[in-house]
Amino acid sequence: MLQVSKLIPLGQGLAPVLVRRSAHLELDWDIRQKSRFDATTSDGRHVGVFLPRGTVVRGGDVLLTQDGSLLRVVAAPQAVLRITACPDHPAQDQAFDLMRAAYHLGNRHVPIELQPDHLKIEPDHVLADLLRAMHLTVVEVREPFEPEGGAYGAHGASGHGGGHAGHGHHHGHHHPHGHDHG
Repeated sequence: MLQVSKLIPLGQGLAPVLVRRSAHLELDWDIRQKSRFDATTSDGRHVGVFLPRGTVVRGGDVLLTQDGSLLRVVAAPQAVLRITACPDHPAQDQAFDLMRAAYHLGNRHVPIELQPDHLKIEPDHVLADLLRAMHLTVVEVREPFEPEGGAYGAHGASGHGGGHAGHGHHHGHHHPHGHDHG
């Protein structure tokens, strides 16, 4: 069995052509949030992944094997609930409806993928009923799932999370601290 013990977040620093040509691992969220697992690559090799505890593997990451080969990680389609605003609500209310749903889901510590026009969660009929009662549209689909990593750097040892992190731009907050925030 080929071993993997290094993760390169989003393949940073690697030539894109090398990443595209590499074999890949198609993994669902349940596997990608584990730091130790076995898998079979797209070219049929059996690999054992042994990453530092707490590491979360994201779609787009690259794993480096003991023999130096690269493995591109693909977020596998899986059953998820896609939550959208009710199209009958006024446009200005639709964003608020999704924000309110995200608040209630976050309050329940549910892993959630945030997109500008929809949310995704793992299937849960109780939550689906709650969201429908909030006049949201909830449908089960098969799509990749990349939930947010958390506000306090809970992205695992790989140092990146969901959302728009790693897209080549920075949203830092910097200003002189010559004033009181209290």
